[in-house]
Amino acid sequence: MLIGHKKQWEFLKKKFELSQLSHAYLFTGADGIGKKFFAKELLGHIGCKFPDLMVIGPEDGKEISIKRIREAQSFLSYKSYNGGFKAIIIDEAEKMNIDAQDCFLKDLEEPKGQTLIIMISSKPDMLLPTIASRCQVMKFFRSKDLPLNPEKAKKEKEILDNLMPVINSGLADKFKYTKAIDFEKQKLEDILQVLQKYFRQQLLEKINTKEAGKLVRVLELTEEINNKIIFTNANPKLALEILLMEL
Repeated sequence: MLIGHKKQWEFLKKKFELSQLSHAYLFTGADGIGKKFFAKELLGHIGCKFPDLMVIGPEDGKEISIKRIREAQSFLSYKSYNGGFKAIIIDEAEKMNIDAQDCFLKDLEEPKGQTLIIMISSKPDMLLPTIASRCQVMKFFRSKDLPLNPEKAKKEKEILDNLMPVINSGLADKFKYTKAIDFEKQKLEDILQVLQKYFRQQLLEKINTKEAGKLVRVLELTEEINNKIIFTNANPKLALEILLMEL
């Protein structure tokens, strides 16, 4: 069942009925608000289903390689099996590496036939401007009727509970904390996301105090580290230690 996003749904439904759908859309908004589910529901509504639909995302949660984009290009080059749209959904599109984004530009500039590309991103500013400018951007917001993912909320609480004693502790405790983490099981991106939420809330509460400047710098550092983790082979343990030493 589709919850929320009624305005976006009615807008795209109307565009489809008038044969005015764009060939490429960029769905932006926070994680966990149903953007990918919405995309699949929309494609189902316009009759695009397997085997005319392809969904791709980061490999091992890290990046979307040029190899995956070339597979998507090959997929789009064939005629529709069902006689309608051929479509791809690119989840966490900001994780396309630079080569992948450059390679994908041609499909956005010269769409073939009835193709529909939906990119989904919670961090659209990490996409090349040439990518975003060739898509129709649609913003999504958390609906008051959309419940929080209880599993995600529980996981974030556990991460924050473990972090709180560490944030204001000495270097020895911070190194001990990072040493205990199994980064194969606990993604650094999840820890950074929890820290960003915490420090954004702290900044709202202390916006007019002398602590605000430091909080802004910490938030900028978490974003910088997050970008390096996505696009480089940065060591997650070392990256987290650098961040914790700034707190």
